[in-house]
Amino acid sequence: MSEDSTAFLLIYIITFLIGFPNAMLAFCSCIRKIQRKPVPIDMFMLNLAVSDLFFLTFLPLKMKEAADNMSWSMPRVLCRFSVIVFFAPLYSSSLFLAAISAERYVCVAFPFKYKSPKRFIYTILICVFIWVPVVIISIFPYMAAFSDSDEVDNNTNKPQNCYINFTAKQLKALLPVRMSLAVLFFLLPLLVCCFCYIALIRILMKCPLFKRQRKLRVIGLLVGTLLVFAISFAPFNASHIAGFIKKQTPNWRMNTLMLSTLNACFDPIIYFCISKDMRKAIKVCVKTLRNVLPNKAICCCCRKLKNGITKISCN
Repeated sequence: MSEDSTAFLLIYIITFLIGFPNAMLAFCSCIRKIQRKPVPIDMFMLNLAVSDLFFLTFLPLKMKEAADNMSWSMPRVLCRFSVIVFFAPLYSSSLFLAAISAERYVCVAFPFKYKSPKRFIYTILICVFIWVPVVIISIFPYMAAFSDSDEVDNNTNKPQNCYINFTAKQLKALLPVRMSLAVLFFLLPLLVCCFCYIALIRILMKCPLFKRQRKLRVIGLLVGTLLVFAISFAPFNASHIAGFIKKQTPNWRMNTLMLSTLNACFDPIIYFCISKDMRKAIKVCVKTLRNVLPNKAICCCCRKLKNGITKISCN
């Protein structure tokens, strides 16, 4: 296995181990809160958690690809399916992060309008409005990338790959689509997030009524969101822009795909800053680990025998 394949596999494993339990915890927490007292932020966070779980559930397909040295040994239908489940959560995550930032801004800047009972209905409509174009865009544009897949496979001596080698006809259809995706699912959500969080921080800093903890959580939201956009989304979308300008796929695009996977590792920061139940659950987990680890350490005890020899026994 090459160094690049090893790096991909390592990143996939780390992302799965960190992201899946946190996304599942956030999902269960949001479900409980919505059943008790539904508020818009919980619906947005629930959809963000669903997006992460959808991505992480099928991430083992990409692990298998990396373990096979980036060649595709599984059925070709799974290749097309993996493209959808890999890219759709990236697009939906950026939009839901923008929706969360806008919701937090409205909550503080317009508190009376925020309490309107129709707000939750509007939130559901926004979530539907996000998912429908994401699913459509994830399916139809990428069908162009597989229009000549047999031709690509026949013209190369390399092992069969998935969404790596493209013909001139495929790139002609694909590069403008990628450029459009960079604008719709990266630049616009990033502008919305920056505007909302900067305005929100200015409001919180000017108003002494807000507690220090709330201000810190807003700053944490800003940091977590910027980490997602700067590390996961920015390099990936920069490859779209560079490819559109140069009329070819950049050689470093595969590295940006690896970074985009880390999206699911940074979202727990957002879950922690938004959800009180999430913070309580994490504190319980940390407290449990603190209680368990010392007990395991005590199990290994040193006993000094009469002859002066120290024996280490673990029960």
